[in-house]
Amino acid sequence: MAQNQKDDLIVNVEEVLGKTELYFEKNKQKIITVAVALVVLVGGFFAYKYVYVAGEETTASSEMFKAEAYFAKDSIDKAINGDGVALGFAQIAEDYSVTPSGNLAQYYLGISYLKKGKYEDAITHLEEFNSKDQIVAPQATGAIGDANLELGKVDEAITFYLKAADQNTNKFTTPIFLKKAAIANEGKGNYADAVKLYERIKNEFPETIEGAEMDKYIGRAKALGNL
Repeated sequence: MAQNQKDDLIVNVEEVLGKTELYFEKNKQKIITVAVALVVLVGGFFAYKYVYVAGEETTASSEMFKAEAYFAKDSIDKAINGDGVALGFAQIAEDYSVTPSGNLAQYYLGISYLKKGKYEDAITHLEEFNSKDQIVAPQATGAIGDANLELGKVDEAITFYLKAADQNTNKFTTPIFLKKAAIANEGKGNYADAVKLYERIKNEFPETIEGAEMDKYIGRAKALGNL
C-alpha cells in the first residue's frame, strides 16, 4: 500500500514537472521578456536612487548651504531668490525636488514667506514639505497654523496648532503649540477650551518654561470666562 502511494507521488511530481516544462517551452519568450524587464526595472530604480538622486543631492546640498547662510542673516529675499550666483530656496526646490535638500528648501521657503507676510505662499510651500523629524515636522505644521492665524482663519490655526502639538509629542514643540492653540481659543472666547489646554501643559510638561508659567494663564482664562 505504501509502495503504491509512493509510486503515485512520483507519477504526480513527474506530471507536474512535465506540465511546467511544457508551459515554459510554450511561453519561453514571454517569461524571458518579463524577467529581463524586471531586471531592468530594479536596476533602473537603484541607479536612479543611488546614482542620479545621490549626485543631485550633492549639488543641492552645496546650494542649500549658501541659501541657509542668507536665511540665518535674515537676508530673506536672497535666501528665496539667490544672489545671482548662488541659487535660492525657490530654485533649489524646483530644480532638485527629488532630493532631501529640495524637500528641505520647501520648509525654508514656507518660513521665509511667513516672515515676509506672504501667508498663502507660506502655506503652499509648508504643505509641500514632508518630514518625519520629531522637531522640524511639528514646526512646519505649527507654522501653517501661524499663517492661518495671520489670515484671520482662527479655527484652521487651532486645528494646525493641535496637530503640531501631537504630531511628535515632546517637551520642546508640544507645549509651545498647545499654548498657541489655547491663546487662539481665548481670542475666540472659548475660555473653557483654553483652560483645558493650559492645564494639559501644566500637568504634562511642568519642567518646561511654558509649564512653569501656566498658573497665570489658567487664572486669566478662568477670570475672563467666569469659570
